[in-house]
Formats: sequence, structure tokens, C-alpha cells
Amino acid sequence: MSTRPEILFPLFSSLETLTGIGTKTAKAFAGLGIEHPRDLLFFLPYSGTDRKLCETVQGIEPLSTLTVEVEIGRHFPPSSKSRPYRIDVHDAKTTFQIVFFHANEAWLKQHFPIGQRRIISGKIEFFDGVAQMAHPEYVLRTDQFKEIPEYEPTYHLVAGVTQRIIVKSVKEVLGRTSSLNEWIDPELKQRENWPDWQVALHSVHAPDGPNDLSINAPARQRLAYDEFFAHQLTLALARAKVRRSKGRASSGDGRLQGAVLAALPYKPTQAQTRAIAEITSDMASDKRMNRLLQGDVGSGKTLVAFMALLVAVESGGQGVMMAPTGILASQHLENLRPLAENAGVVVEILTGRDKGKEREAKLAALKNGDIHILVGTHAVFQKSVEFDDLRLAVIDEQHRFGVTQRMELGAKGAAADVLVMTATPIPRSLELAQYGDMDVSILDEKPPGRKPIKTASMPVSRLDEVVEHLRNAINSGQQAYWVCPLVEESEVMDMTAAEERFKHLRAALGEKNVGLVHGQLAPAAKDTAMADFQAGHTKVLVATTVIEVGVDVPAASIIVIERAEHFGLAQLHQLRGRVGRGSVQSTCLLLYQPPLTESGTKRLSILRETEDGFRIAEVDLEMRGAGDVIGTTQSGLPKFWVGDLEHQAGLMKIAQNDARKLLLDDPDLTGTRGQAARVLLWLMRQDQAIRLISIG
Repeated sequence: MSTRPEILFPLFSSLETLTGIGTKTAKAFAGLGIEHPRDLLFFLPYSGTDRKLCETVQGIEPLSTLTVEVEIGRHFPPSSKSRPYRIDVHDAKTTFQIVFFHANEAWLKQHFPIGQRRIISGKIEFFDGVAQMAHPEYVLRTDQFKEIPEYEPTYHLVAGVTQRIIVKSVKEVLGRTSSLNEWIDPELKQRENWPDWQVALHSVHAPDGPNDLSINAPARQRLAYDEFFAHQLTLALARAKVRRSKGRASSGDGRLQGAVLAALPYKPTQAQTRAIAEITSDMASDKRMNRLLQGDVGSGKTLVAFMALLVAVESGGQGVMMAPTGILASQHLENLRPLAENAGVVVEILTGRDKGKEREAKLAALKNGDIHILVGTHAVFQKSVEFDDLRLAVIDEQHRFGVTQRMELGAKGAAADVLVMTATPIPRSLELAQYGDMDVSILDEKPPGRKPIKTASMPVSRLDEVVEHLRNAINSGQQAYWVCPLVEESEVMDMTAAEERFKHLRAALGEKNVGLVHGQLAPAAKDTAMADFQAGHTKVLVATTVIEVGVDVPAASIIVIERAEHFGLAQLHQLRGRVGRGSVQSTCLLLYQPPLTESGTKRLSILRETEDGFRIAEVDLEMRGAGDVIGTTQSGLPKFWVGDLEHQAGLMKIAQNDARKLLLDDPDLTGTRGQAARVLLWLMRQDQAIRLISIG
């Protein structure tokens, strides 16, 4: 089924096929992300209004909505244009007024004839102790009472779209959901006590009260599950395709790994040992490895990745390690070379800066198999880069590389295994949504001997004290980072620029002691500044967030983060991880500009409380929402209309298990439930998944 099933045509037709929607209104709907009738099904109300019939206005709180039967009394036309038109109305117990501004007197007399009974519904306000309802939202004859819902859903709006239009259109679209076969596992539906798909849809758009609007309401859970299930089915199909695509078994004999482990001054942690075993076992299989190695700052991912690369070399092949920046690639080289020398393994670097004869020589050596492990930036994607026998691609910091690049790199080796490393701990729900197609290894221990980092915060007004403290620290042989949020002074934002802070600290601490690195520097200047700091020639490195990821200078034991309240939680945690890499007690100082916002206060206090990246990631998710935490635009994280990643991680896990089980039972989705699931994939716009099935 590579074309959309006919049963879904009415849901994917133009919005203008709905009664009362013309070109202009359809354009306005686009502002809500609604382009087809189908979108209205999943555009759920966010609150509601209680319109149950009451006996009287007496005892009603101001600004509450009241629905009441009244008898129309006297009319009071305004004495001037700026005054409202008033009408007395009598309910079962008292008299109050309905009020109209700029109203047509003839129209009002026709619709509100004295002595007749009407049902009105609207907001109640009080002026001089008298209750008033301005412009009632409903005015109906008593025999039309059923037209007012007891609890009316409220939808988000944009200019040109009213509640009335949405309610009417949703009703019409619900009529188009002809009975689709259920894609849900009947046992799961029964166990969770979820309604049928169509019942769930009708129920979410006609809530009986606030409880039905909660994400835990059975109908909402059911629809969230459908979204998550379609997404997980897509990931499971991608995973199955990778597993079906022939891999190559790379089994090492352990001699190179043994040589490196013997030369290490410490013993790997249990988490590292476990991850190495998982990766080695994947590589030995003839299925392609597609694994995520997730570890907090300083948990020792590089060693695990190097052990995996050695398996590729032991089995007669090559490995490549990709980093997002030249600085990081150089640093990986620095870290790997001494280890590689113990095992007699040739490691080389390739970045965009390699030119001419030197580059040609490296490319020739790579093609001949004389280079065992290549470290590089995205320069290794270029067509001219050819391997003799690429067995393993390691990608550092996944969120800087898209999924397509991951595939491209894998394509450079006929069946290369892929290992992705990330130092950003990912909350479980996001990990399932973003990396559900991958197997995951987690490093949740720090190598022995690492001391906790002391984290403190203080106002920027105490800057001079900080500089004085820094002077004493560098005189005793310590090194420090000083991180600023901007590169140059900005008229708009009152934040210290790296350039300005650099001048200030050089004047205070001595010219030779202070270096500067930021993203706008020429690559060569950046490298020199980093090299001087790594070699200890400069004692303080003023930097922007270019040092956020992976920069490793064990002698640096202090990091000052200026205007810390402007950084995100995960980013502050990454920056803090630049220190605490040696045996000296390290300090992270967060400088802030009072007064702090509530979220600024929370971010800084969480950092003082814990160094656990996974706990920090959960709080970050809670505070910012899923899209911001991993940058939706880059991550390919799907937009869920009903599902809530922050609060429904358990549901995502159920969906993942269910999707994998369905594919195990029915790999081509040709059975009854499989065919229904295909319709769901079309309904949820998972065209990529449908392509994966049709390629088979």
C-alpha cells in the first residue's frame, strides 16, 4: 500500500470542503497548524466552560459563566451613543440586566420581546452591586435549550478563527471518520481501559467536565498512545531495515584491547566494562550495529569508543571517529594517540584545514589501509575520502549531526557499524522518541578518583573578589576557564562580552596569563589559544560556549560562568564538566545579575544541589519542554498533537514494546492488525515508514 488508502481521502481533502470555510478562513486555520480536516481531529480543546442550567444569578461569583432561564422585562435605550442599551430580565429569584454596546434597537426589540421567556448564557459582572451580562453568548427560545452543551470545550484561536467555526468544523469532520479497523492490541486496550478510536475522538471533543481535559483521561491517553505507536512503528521499521541490511561480523582477538587496558593507570568502571561488552557483541554479529552510547560529562565515553574502534582494527578493518568541531577532533586525537601507541595502531586526523600534498598523502594512506583509525570533522563526508575497509563509524555529539548524515557515514563502509556518543544525558521519554531505532548503552558511573565539583553562586557585584581569588589560585599553579555569554559588547543586551572581559582580566592578572577563544576567531587563532591553555602557558582562558563540549584540560580546576542565569540547565552542566578532570578539588562559580527570575533561581539551585546529569536533564525537560531541550529543528523530534513527552514517558515505552512486538509477529504488516496499522501510519503522516515497508 504505497498510496494513501481511499478510506482516508475525506480526512485529507481541502479544508474548504467543510461547510462555511472559504479560502480566507482556511488560510487563518493554517496559523493553528491546521491544513486538512484530519488535523481538526487531533486539535484538542485546552479548557472548557460549564454551561449547566442554573436557577438564578444570586450567589454567582463575578466573571463566572451563567446559563439561566429568564423572562424579558423593560428595555432602556441609551441616552447617548457612548452609553449601553440595557434590558431588565427576571430569573426565578431576582432581576438583573443584559447589556449591549453599539446595538441596533430594532434588532434588540425583535429578539427580546417583553414578557417572553429565553435561555441566556454568558459572563456575569457586577456594577454598583447590580449583576449584568454583556452580550450573552447564547440567546435561545426555551424549546432550543438542548443546543447549549452542558460543558462547552474551548480551543486555542488565531485571528479569523472563532470558537463557533472550530466546534462546527470538528463536528463535521467527526462525521467523516468512517469506521477504521482497530490497530490497537485488544488485550492492551482492555488492560488500560481505553475506549475505541472513534469513541475516544468524540469524547475528547465533547468533554463532560475538567477531568476529561486531563492528559490522564482514558480518551486522551488512547489518542496519545496512537500517536506514539505510529512514531515507534516508524522507528521500529527503520531499525528492522538496518538489521535486515547485511552487516559484517567484526570479531577481534582482544590483543589490541588487552595492550591498551594493561597500559591504563586505572581500571575501567563497571559501566564502561558493560558498555564495551555490549558493543563488542553487536560488532561480532552479522547484523549492522546501530547503538547510542549515552554518558554524563566525564563518564569515560572516549575509552569505550576507542575499545570499539580497536575491535574494528583487530578484525582487519578501519574505524572513523567524527567530532562536530576541529577543536574536539584535535582533542580526540591527543587522547587516543598515546593509547594507540601502546597497541601499535596508526591514528590520523582529517579536517577541512588539511590541504594540498599533506591531504593527498593522508587520503592515499587511508585508501591503502595504512591508517587504522581516522579522527575528523564533517570533512570525512567528502566524496574524495575513501577507506580500504571501514568497519565502524563513531559519531560524537549526535545532536550536531542529523540522522541522514549518520546514514551517509555508514554508507562509506559497505556495512559499517554505527556508534553514536552523546554527553547530553537525555530524559527517558526523549531518548525513546529520538533514538527509538537504536540500542542504548548508558555510562552512569564516574571513573574512580574524581572529586565532586564545588558549585557556588554569587552576584556579579562581587566580581572584584572573584578576580582576587583567581589571582591567588593561578599563583598556586591552578588554571581556570572564564565563560561569557556574548562575544562583543552589545547595545541591546547588558551582558559582558568575552572581548571586554579578556581585556579586563589581562589588566588584572597579567597579559601572558590570559587567553581568549570564541566562535568568531579564525580557526588557527582558536587552535593556538587552546594549545597555549592546554600546555599551561596561559592560566585563564576567557571563552564563549565553544568550550561547552568535550574540551579536556585536567589542570583546569576553576570555571567561572558569568551571567549564568542566561544559560540553559543542560548547558551549564556541560560547561561545569570542563573542570573536575584532575585530582585537585574543583570549583564552579555561577555569577548572576540580580534580581533572578523564578526559573533562574531554580536552575542555579539545582546545579548547586546535584552533579547527576540525568536528574538535571529531567528538571530541564520539566522547565523548558521537549522541543527546547534538544532543539526540535535539529533533532527531528516529531511534533505530537495529543501526546505529551514530558509526562507520558511510560506510554511511549508501552508504544515502543507494542510496535516491536507487532513487527516481530507480522514483519510486512500484511495481517489484519498489520493492515490497520498501515492505515494508522498514513493517518499520522508517517510517509517515511510507508516507504520503508514498500522497500521491504
